[in-house]
Amino acid sequence: MRPIDYAQHNAEVKAIWDAYYKREPIRVPIILGINPRYTMFDDETNPDRISFTAYSTDSLVMLERQLIHQDWIRHHIPQDMEMGPPQNGWAVYVDFQNYYEAAWLGCDVHHYQGQVPDTAPLLQDDTNKHRLFDQGIPDPFEGGLMRRNWAFFDYFKQKQAGGYTYKGLPIASVAPAGLGTDGPLTVACNLRGTTEFMTDLLADPGYARALLDYITEATIVRITAYRQRLGLPLKTPEWGFADDALQLISTDLYESLILPFHRRLVETFSEGGPNSIHLCGDATRHFGFLRGALNIQSFDTGFPIDFAWVRDQVGPDVEIRGGPSVMLLQTGSPAQVRAEVRRVLSSGVMRGGRFILREANNLPPGVPVENLWAMYETGKEYGQYE
Repeated sequence: MRPIDYAQHNAEVKAIWDAYYKREPIRVPIILGINPRYTMFDDETNPDRISFTAYSTDSLVMLERQLIHQDWIRHHIPQDMEMGPPQNGWAVYVDFQNYYEAAWLGCDVHHYQGQVPDTAPLLQDDTNKHRLFDQGIPDPFEGGLMRRNWAFFDYFKQKQAGGYTYKGLPIASVAPAGLGTDGPLTVACNLRGTTEFMTDLLADPGYARALLDYITEATIVRITAYRQRLGLPLKTPEWGFADDALQLISTDLYESLILPFHRRLVETFSEGGPNSIHLCGDATRHFGFLRGALNIQSFDTGFPIDFAWVRDQVGPDVEIRGGPSVMLLQTGSPAQVRAEVRRVLSSGVMRGGRFILREANNLPPGVPVENLWAMYETGKEYGQYE
């Protein structure tokens, strides 16, 4: 662990973000997408070898493991976020990774050695592909995995109310899973199977629309119910979502078959934007269209990305987030990471002051801390604005 002056770091971070939000950036902000899987599969960061099976099925295990993970990240991983002990206490959440939506809708969850849990498609057989329409939308609080979601949430809230502390600090906030979405096209691939649903889009578009309609309506029902229970407004000034499977289709197909469902979600939960979207993979061909169709003003990108081309497509006023691929960060040398960060920052993507440097996309287990320091230090050096 490198010695870090946390007070100095946190003051610098505040100045960086204040300037960024004022549209008067000092340098490119640098962040990392890190969830507990990063520390789950390493003996140093998970000496008790807690498995994802235990983490996903035992509320106390999830709570404790999450706090250990957060504490370790805050003391070892450099980024433009608060480091050191959290000033206001710990933020904990029910963490069912990216499988919670398909599991709520009926897919079986499978636990794999050395991997995060995932679901198996429910509708691959053509003889049963209409079954969800007959069953209707599951109860947002009792259906499938969501019963456990709210049981874990209630447990975390009880711990918070009871004065539970970790390293002398309280729980500041608790959140359930299910307030966002991975997107109707992606969830359709989870439910039906990617090959099957991509075929449906062309061979059986009526069924494809029906499934997308079902998923979209279910998503609206769930998020609306959760917002009501938590006392949150239905709409927010801006709203963000994901749909990684967009990388698999053309913009023409997106406009004709998928956009109506994205628009329904955005119109339900956003007051108009600016809105944001996360899209892994090679999806940049859609960015210009999405900006106009849904007022997307922030794109969280994956890999591969031609940053110069993307900046030209969306203009200088749109936020772009991205950077070195996670494969390079995992297997490359610090020198290779430094070279890639310099290449990205010199591409022209900084034009307009609306670029945030991050890994592409979501830090996997096994990324050496030395590579993250190389990314952070190079970003600080070459991400300066005149």
